[in-house]
Amino acid sequence: MAVKQANFLATLFLCITGMSLFACSNSQSLNTDGEEFFAAESPLNDMILFLSNGTRFPLGPKTSVAFTYDFFIGEHEVTCGEYNALAGETFTKVDCKNDSLPVTNVSFFDAVLFSNAYSKAHMADTVYTYTAAVYDGENHCVLLEGFDFHPDVAGYRLPTEAEWVSVASQSWNPANSWNLGNSKNSAHKVCSIPQKWEGRPCDMAGNAMEWVNDWYTNLPDTTLANFVGAPDGGTHGKRIVKGGSFLHEAAAMNAYSRGDVYTVTSASRTWYIGFRLGYGSIPDPVWMNANGSAQQKKINVLASTSIVSPIVGSHRAKLAFRNDATGNIAYIDYGVGNQGIIEIADTIDAYHPEISPDGKKVAFCTGLEGVAGKSSLYVRDLNPQGTNLVKLDVESAAIPRWRVRAKGDTSIIYVTSAANNKIESDFSKSSTWEVLFSKGRFLTPQKLFDGAYHGGLSRDKQLAVTGARLLRTRMGNRDTVWYNGEQACNASLSKDLTKRTLFLDFGGSTGKKFTGVDYGTHQMLLVADSTGVLVQGIPSPKGYSFDHTEWINSIKNRNSEKLAVASLTDADGAHRKLAIVNLHDSSITNLAEGEELWHPNLWVKVNESDSSNNELNLDSAGAYYSIDQSTHYLVYKMRIFWRDHQSVEIVGLGNSRMQAGFYASKLDHALNMATVPCDIFMSHYIFKNYLLTQAPNLKYLLVSLDFDLWDQKEGNSFKDNFGSAPGFAYDANHDFWQKGLYDGFYEAVQNSIVDVDANMELTEQLNGFGFISVENASGWGKPEVLNGMWELKSDMPQKNYERFLDILKMAKEHNIYVIGVIFPMNPRYASTKYYGRHGMNRYSAENFIERIKKLDNDEKYFVLMDENKMGKHDYDDSMASDSDHLNEKGAEQLINRIKAVLEKISK
Repeated sequence: MAVKQANFLATLFLCITGMSLFACSNSQSLNTDGEEFFAAESPLNDMILFLSNGTRFPLGPKTSVAFTYDFFIGEHEVTCGEYNALAGETFTKVDCKNDSLPVTNVSFFDAVLFSNAYSKAHMADTVYTYTAAVYDGENHCVLLEGFDFHPDVAGYRLPTEAEWVSVASQSWNPANSWNLGNSKNSAHKVCSIPQKWEGRPCDMAGNAMEWVNDWYTNLPDTTLANFVGAPDGGTHGKRIVKGGSFLHEAAAMNAYSRGDVYTVTSASRTWYIGFRLGYGSIPDPVWMNANGSAQQKKINVLASTSIVSPIVGSHRAKLAFRNDATGNIAYIDYGVGNQGIIEIADTIDAYHPEISPDGKKVAFCTGLEGVAGKSSLYVRDLNPQGTNLVKLDVESAAIPRWRVRAKGDTSIIYVTSAANNKIESDFSKSSTWEVLFSKGRFLTPQKLFDGAYHGGLSRDKQLAVTGARLLRTRMGNRDTVWYNGEQACNASLSKDLTKRTLFLDFGGSTGKKFTGVDYGTHQMLLVADSTGVLVQGIPSPKGYSFDHTEWINSIKNRNSEKLAVASLTDADGAHRKLAIVNLHDSSITNLAEGEELWHPNLWVKVNESDSSNNELNLDSAGAYYSIDQSTHYLVYKMRIFWRDHQSVEIVGLGNSRMQAGFYASKLDHALNMATVPCDIFMSHYIFKNYLLTQAPNLKYLLVSLDFDLWDQKEGNSFKDNFGSAPGFAYDANHDFWQKGLYDGFYEAVQNSIVDVDANMELTEQLNGFGFISVENASGWGKPEVLNGMWELKSDMPQKNYERFLDILKMAKEHNIYVIGVIFPMNPRYASTKYYGRHGMNRYSAENFIERIKKLDNDEKYFVLMDENKMGKHDYDDSMASDSDHLNEKGAEQLINRIKAVLEKISK
């Protein structure tokens, strides 16, 4: 290492010692003279050794990253030839003009599967694990169930964002790259641009954009050691791409940029994004949560909604548990398209969480089963902030269990002590209580009986159980001990009418005799009937034992009588996994994995079947989510639509231009239903099936005329992105409710999939009637182009045009005015041969606009608003967020002009 680094390293050593999250003042800036960081030779073919150990680099304007390890990075992007050479069972070949070109149009998961195959081909361990793969119609991987990244494994993988930026910053030179100015809108052979520096990675800027390993997270104002991104994808499942491409202006490329035009997820793919490989293990990795807190241990989701839903019989399910490493409650919401771990950060040590019957709150206590001492009982909202925290004002309360009483009131059963129940005198001093919980507060507690029966109370209150050394029960008014007085724990009384108790033992003789199996402590999940007679035994998975066993938290769900949830403990005694146990077939499905996961509680929404008696299927009604959360906007907007559909008079349809440009809340009875992605076929689908059938007062329809995107294949947006969503299929199967909605439909939609209180973005959309304001005033910038030059030669533009004509025809039949909006774009495209970002040539665009203008003259119910005017508009840089979208100021100018058009039409 060069002498100039000495003072820096001394400072860095003091910062790193004892902690992974720290702030140091001595950081480096972008460096194009960093020869000392690259090893002269590398033992791995086509890989370069980067000497990062003991260094620090900027990751963004405020964030720095430090390294305590060296790593390898690919000299060039993975080529088509390399990719296709390993294609096989897990990923298929791609079409390439030349094997030396970077492979593109591959998803993140495609890149992961190639990385694993490359590791195997080079006798290295695989870095990524998963349980199942899901592919689209073109055999690209869109989902890896149980996906996990293992930074401790030395194998081939995608480089982390921190690694990628630190390498790129040492020879960053976009001017010397394959970019929009010299590429002719296509990729070139890797490393074909002459480099100033030998022995360094090529094409970090330009040629193909590149996937990196990290989930997206906001970057904090601090320094992070061995940073590896977010622990999971959160609600939206966002990923990071780096480097710019052959379609980007050189001046627009930035080593710190992290995204693309639209939201990037693991399933996204496009013709200008590829990847390069990294290699090497990462010691003491640090993840950054969405709330800005760093962590060195993460929890991994092992099963998505597509796996859990068929097992529990509903899409509406939530798993709450204690993260014993932090003492916080964490949860997974299976009612959203992308599953992530949400942790409620607090200073209160939380044990034994139980989700409320409506799924919106969670009760917990500060005492632990089997441990003496006082405990406090709390209830809070089950959202990321854990809002509306309330405490039960009693001396001691432990192990809360929700209960729905005969009249529908909600209460909580609790005990005064969760201590060891083996000593009779101590147990008799404890007691079991019930307290009503209404309108966010506790009412007056009522004592039920003596003894701490915290394993559950039957609906008729005739059976109560507890298991904290002994399996004690209260049958009627009589207390007794089951299981021949042998040691038992983790008792849980079923919530159905069978009154069965599941529990664990310590390898007792009674259990061994019943099962005929010689097992050890907690290695058999035992079930007793309502009289204490053993009826079933489920062995634990090999290498694990059970702990913290509970029936699933559902009263009427058809699967509630056969499913339990448990933590799985490894040979070292660590609670590594949470799993569903199916008592019908003894199968076990892993749900999550981490360092110490305790006290799982799996809530499942009541599932009622759809029938000829107009009963609502609560599992499907309003379930408008999809696997790829880049489509998440429409999930929210369908909720707004059903909230306001009877009164709405003005609706905007289209993609991100309409979404950011139509300020719906500035008009009365208006709704912005634009979403991403969206084509004219999707706008047609929503208009025909929802607006014409369920918006009786609709008068005006705004349609975004994005004809520069009309070369896309038919039905792309809806079929590919929303076709698997149960809510849309449910609506279609009921003829979009033209004969009337089932009772409870509105409530089902409002309670489905996403929680308003838990999601700030949804709250903003609800308040803005679908409009998400963009305050960013970055300006139009330079006119970047994301597609090659295209003309109106294929039949797709004509098909799009005909679909738009059908919208006009249907609107006219219903006396609805259509306002076609051509949104303003970067005026600097006027000095190029392109109409806009998506590559349509200007001549074709002018011809298309003339066709639409003719419609304006001929059709009484159609008005054209050309706000772009081929770039000769008056939306200045202060009104734009980028080359393709207005910001809030621009949207304000546009809405005033829309108001003027509406006033003119109304006269």
